[in-house]
Amino acid sequence: MSTSKGSGSTGKLDISGMVGKLIEPENYKEFIWEGSFQEYIDIVKHNPGVTRNAFQRMYDMILSYGSDNYTDFKKNIVRYKFFSDPIDNGKDAIFGLDVPLMKLVHFFKSAAFNYGTEKRVLLLHGPVGSSKSTIARLLKKGIERYSRIDDGKLYTFKWVDPDKKIQHILGACNEFPDPMHDEPLKLLPDEARETVIEDLCRGHKSAYPMRIQGDLCPPSRLIYRELMKFYGGDWNKVIQHVRVSRLILSERDRIGVGTFQPKDEKNQDSTELTGDVNYRKIAEYGSDSDPRAFNFDGEFNVANRGIVEFIEVLKLDVAFLYDLLGASQEHKIKPKKFPQTDIDEVILGHTNEPEFKKLQNNEFMEALRDRTVKIDIPYITKLKDETRIYEKDFNANKIRGKHIAPHTIEMAGMWAIMTRLEQPKKANLTLLQKLKLYDGKTLAGYTEDNVKELRKEAVREGLEGISPRYIQDKISNALVNDKNGDIGCVNPFMVLNELDGGLKHHALISSDEKRREYKELLSAVKQEYEDIVKNEVQRAISADEDAIAKLCGNYIDNVKAYTQREKVRNKYTGQDEEPDERLMRSIEEKIDIPESRKDDFRREIMNYIGALAIEGKQFDYKTNERLHKALELKLFEDQKDSIKLTSLVSNVVDRSTQEKIDVVKTRLIKNYGYCEICSTDVLNFVASIFARGDVKKRQ
Repeated sequence: MSTSKGSGSTGKLDISGMVGKLIEPENYKEFIWEGSFQEYIDIVKHNPGVTRNAFQRMYDMILSYGSDNYTDFKKNIVRYKFFSDPIDNGKDAIFGLDVPLMKLVHFFKSAAFNYGTEKRVLLLHGPVGSSKSTIARLLKKGIERYSRIDDGKLYTFKWVDPDKKIQHILGACNEFPDPMHDEPLKLLPDEARETVIEDLCRGHKSAYPMRIQGDLCPPSRLIYRELMKFYGGDWNKVIQHVRVSRLILSERDRIGVGTFQPKDEKNQDSTELTGDVNYRKIAEYGSDSDPRAFNFDGEFNVANRGIVEFIEVLKLDVAFLYDLLGASQEHKIKPKKFPQTDIDEVILGHTNEPEFKKLQNNEFMEALRDRTVKIDIPYITKLKDETRIYEKDFNANKIRGKHIAPHTIEMAGMWAIMTRLEQPKKANLTLLQKLKLYDGKTLAGYTEDNVKELRKEAVREGLEGISPRYIQDKISNALVNDKNGDIGCVNPFMVLNELDGGLKHHALISSDEKRREYKELLSAVKQEYEDIVKNEVQRAISADEDAIAKLCGNYIDNVKAYTQREKVRNKYTGQDEEPDERLMRSIEEKIDIPESRKDDFRREIMNYIGALAIEGKQFDYKTNERLHKALELKLFEDQKDSIKLTSLVSNVVDRSTQEKIDVVKTRLIKNYGYCEICSTDVLNFVASIFARGDVKKRQ
């Protein structure tokens, strides 16, 4: 125990006690369990799931974290919670890619049930920075963690010689672990496997039929064969030299998880995949063709029972790609000087667009293309999901001493997404409007079916554009840039200027035309920001949400009465009156609804409310952007004369006006996340807009 010796002093730190609480001996004993082959058979009898293959284990691991269902533009989507990275509290969480991840899980499901995809290379394809590597890292991390819990248990074996009877077989050491961590049931003779499986599965309803596929690896097969000779074919005596142990997968320990990446062709050969001769052991075993004198430590070998990741797989030399053919289709690899060796592992590769095009154009790689299942991992095209990426990296806990003004991250994300969207074919729809539709906002004349059509016609949407990494870099620049001074707050213009300045040096933008296009999008984003902050200041001036909700309720009551040809009950007099045309028009005029179209707009609102009611949803004016804007402008107009915001620009502010401005600042800070610095900046900015008479309404 630590002891304190007075104020400000501390005793010894009890490291052993702290570590002891984290690593309990009883739990550790589970990880290093060992037993006889018969004890393992008893385990299998009780829990056949320990014999699952790599694809089945991967699929079950993903499902073990649960899932949610939701509907997106009339499409049923499953969100698998595993990809939110519950293991590391969201460190590698994936946002906005639920549809590609559904396809990924479907691949594993098909492979788990032996429907064919277990014979394929899984290829994640997409632009740089689209989270392909993160998905691979998640899968590796997930399968490691799964092997450490009861539901994910798996076992391997080693050969032992406690009495030193078989030193001529095992060599000087008295134990020989199976180098590929194989399934112990492979020790059963071929002729006995079917009978044993029937007995093991009797009384169990397993999700997958138990199978013993493949043979032992070359060194274990040699030891097995020599022991059978030594004991005259007595299998029971042979199996006494087997100890089964719990297998914990670990990339750092090179057990069940492998990673391979391309290097200089002169310094890389296929032995990195399938192993190489151990020259020190040739003297002991007498030949380099003896499997005991061979290191089965290539990436395919160490990844057995788990997963192997090929980083930028299509940049590999052709000789390496040929190794993938047999590994995927036949689940076999060919170590030098040894027969084909069985493997059980998920083969995952990822690549970008140029490399994939080279594969498509290479007629000599047709066999690999045929054995590949490609899953596109595009950039995010929903603003709310894009901003979650940056909020994770630039939250208040990570950025000390700096405040990021509201909408700073949102504006950067908005520009990034606009660079990824394809220009709409409809001439009256802008990229910004398309972005809002994708983000769930409503737009006159566009239904969920229209949005589905927009997505269908944009075949390559999300496969081009600006990477999230570029945005992250420029937000970081804005946070540390000395030109901004030590003001303690970063606003959208600072970040947008960084984004603009970096375009001329962006390595992935090859044409001046593309740069001009991206700069035009930045201008559109700046205009959108102006509209947003004008709106927020207007809302801060025009009181709270309750006032808007009350005005909305009054408007809807009158619209309903108008469209149904009914009267409205006056809450104060109790009398039935005609719908308040003056009130309705005062709101509709704020969003430029002409007199000739007022009936259409009112019917549109009522149809929208009715459609929500059919789906069991409640109407909320915030989901209808145009109506929301109209209500805010109406309230602002009613109250703007009570505060002279433009007086801020002239620097002549009387005491009464200053008090009202302070109230608005307080609302901006309390309700919208501004700080003292950026609330002052945004009020000055909006005041300058009103001062120059820029009262253009946002459509």
